[in-house]
Amino acid sequence: MAYVRKVRTTSGAVAVQVARKDQGRVVILAHLGSAHTDAELGILLDAARQVVAGGQAALDFEVAARAQSMTEVADFRAERSLIADPAKPAVAPVVLPGRTMGTCSRLLYDVLAGVYDWLGFGVVADDVFRDLVIARIVEPTSKADAERVLTDLGVSTVCYRTMARHLDLVGPGGYRDAIATKCFDYSSDCGGLSLLLHDVTTLYFEAENEDERRKVGFSKERRIDPQIVVGLLVDRTGFPLEIGCFEGNTAETTTIVPIITGFLERHGLQDTPMVVAADAGMLSQSNLKALDELGLLFIVGSRVTKAPGDLESHFHWNGDVFADGQVIDTVTPRHGNTKVNDTRLRAEPVWDREHDSGAWRAIWSYSAKRARRDQKTLAAQEARARAIVAGDKKAKAARFVKVRGDDRSLDEANLARAQSLIGLKGYVTNVPITVMPAAEVIAKYHDLWHVEKSFRMSKSDLRGRPMFHHTRAAIEAHLTIVFTALAVAHSIQSRTGLSIAKVVKLLRPLRSATININGATQTFPPAIPDAQRQILTDLGIKPGY
Repeated sequence: MAYVRKVRTTSGAVAVQVARKDQGRVVILAHLGSAHTDAELGILLDAARQVVAGGQAALDFEVAARAQSMTEVADFRAERSLIADPAKPAVAPVVLPGRTMGTCSRLLYDVLAGVYDWLGFGVVADDVFRDLVIARIVEPTSKADAERVLTDLGVSTVCYRTMARHLDLVGPGGYRDAIATKCFDYSSDCGGLSLLLHDVTTLYFEAENEDERRKVGFSKERRIDPQIVVGLLVDRTGFPLEIGCFEGNTAETTTIVPIITGFLERHGLQDTPMVVAADAGMLSQSNLKALDELGLLFIVGSRVTKAPGDLESHFHWNGDVFADGQVIDTVTPRHGNTKVNDTRLRAEPVWDREHDSGAWRAIWSYSAKRARRDQKTLAAQEARARAIVAGDKKAKAARFVKVRGDDRSLDEANLARAQSLIGLKGYVTNVPITVMPAAEVIAKYHDLWHVEKSFRMSKSDLRGRPMFHHTRAAIEAHLTIVFTALAVAHSIQSRTGLSIAKVVKLLRPLRSATININGATQTFPPAIPDAQRQILTDLGIKPGY
């Protein structure tokens, strides 16, 4: 007849087995496992009873049993032989059947906290700030609702008032300075500082009225809510290095210099040559002059309206014919009233810093693919203009429509000029051709998609908007949390090759279970499938189970 057998192992655990006796000899029928705690012992004993009762596949937790303790099993190990057996109760109390007390995604929290510490962000000795960063990565929500997210991650939470007090410490405590320093160290180690990328976006508020910082301004989503302008500086991979906040009606062109200057001063890089790339929105002579005076090399997108002047020699000698992939390296005047091209010379001028003090280097490239895309856009704009002129559409401002009083006509000259410029893309730089050929300048500019990707991540995955704060300190604290979360998320994506949303989706369902059985409560970790274990391996995290 089979029975349940408990045997002390050499490690001190208790092995639970199903056995029977055959002519005085013990025959092991099944080894259920080894228990290290009373809770594990209770689970193994329940499983063993099911095997003895008929091999049921599922644990029957509905039958009450008497609690059994690890100390009740005799310990015959040599090192324990001189220790007296603990006192045993005459009758063990009857305990309720095993019950799951709760589950949580603790593994996901441990992974995010591990990357947070790996980046060195633990230098900010504030557990509440760290937990708010992790909560924003897992499920971006309001600070008031962050308690629910953190509870689901198995974290002891604090009340909203305590969160608010910790947010008030973000500015005075220099949290952003500390985080930015660690981001700089990480990027330096990865070799990403050879190219800095800058871009600007807007974050709107769920508010009706403006104040000293929240202003109604130009919104890329065409919203009329109060907003702020946010400038983001990243390295060549898109890893965040600096973030800045400006009034909502601030012009984009005035944001790049303060952010770059703050970055250089923070890390003592005033005399270090670096290349900064930004899109055409940053193109202003004051910006270019300021960057040049800082000793920085810049690559900025040019506006297509400058092409006729920059390419005057090419149009004079070759017309508006371009070959696919053709690159023209020339110069562009710093000021509109300056002439730097000489159409008497067929060869394009080569920019030289010493001799061309009134000009910058300009590079124009032609792409047949871009031309086809531009042609479709231009055709739609022309059709709209003709419909307005013909009275088929409501009259309002439109490209290629000339308005004189109540008369409207097609702007043939402007349309012809636009037709001659399709497929062209321009770049303005102060990098000499001896330092960087045109192809490399273009390639570095195209790395700007990394900063655009970071902005998309902050807006979608991290939901940096809308914002519900109204004080400057709270707004800056919110941006610091988003900035830190962006750094953690970008690091995870770089090391795993998966988006942060995918990583959260794969790890969050792996839940630890807290079970009360045999009079004891214990939390059991989840089984980790191969795909999720590969994520942990890529991140260098050892869960220990």
